[in-house]
Amino acid sequence: MVATKHSAGILLFRRDGGPGVELLLAHPGGPFWKRRDEGAWSIPKGEIEPGEEPVAAALRELGEELGPAPELQPEQLIELGAVRQRAGKVVEAWAAEADFDPTKLVSVEFEMEWPPRSGTQASYPEVDRAEWFDPEAARVKILAGQAPLIDRLLEHLDAAAESAA
Repeated sequence: MVATKHSAGILLFRRDGGPGVELLLAHPGGPFWKRRDEGAWSIPKGEIEPGEEPVAAALRELGEELGPAPELQPEQLIELGAVRQRAGKVVEAWAAEADFDPTKLVSVEFEMEWPPRSGTQASYPEVDRAEWFDPEAARVKILAGQAPLIDRLLEHLDAAAESAA
């Protein structure tokens, strides 16, 4: 039996100047994802290392995938819970209000054989680009298994706005 992979990540959001928000999504790097767009984007996330706390993994992965990521503390995070992606990976997620300039993206790289069975190794960024999207566009771009994270964040923000009113 194959163990379920667990990842952790952070959905960054910022206010758009009106009543709405924008969400930061990351596009995976590498040749497999190069021409994929709708349903291919993700929150910045990565695997939880053995013995690592999920929230610590989420904060670490934010920096690894974005480069000059916003400095966040665990108490700033909004817990969004876990989702299961189509392939079975479980993603534990948090949200945080912060800004990030996508033109400053500097992602860590990974190596893989490409083309398959060619014997040629190549390096690719884990994230090849990041962009801000309104919630409707983000639902189209994000992996289907992560879409509930958008709804959970919006529900949290709506509840917070109601309690503040």
